[in-house]
Amino acid sequence: MVKKYDVIIVGGGPAGIFAALELTRSSRLSVL
Repeated sequence: MVKKYDVIIVGGGPAGIFAALELTRSSRLSVL
């Protein structure tokens, strides 16, 4: 089974967390 992801965020520092928050505001994420 192949899984496809639109975005992968590497790192949980301030930049990674901010990127994740911005993506949740502007798109429909199925995995976070």
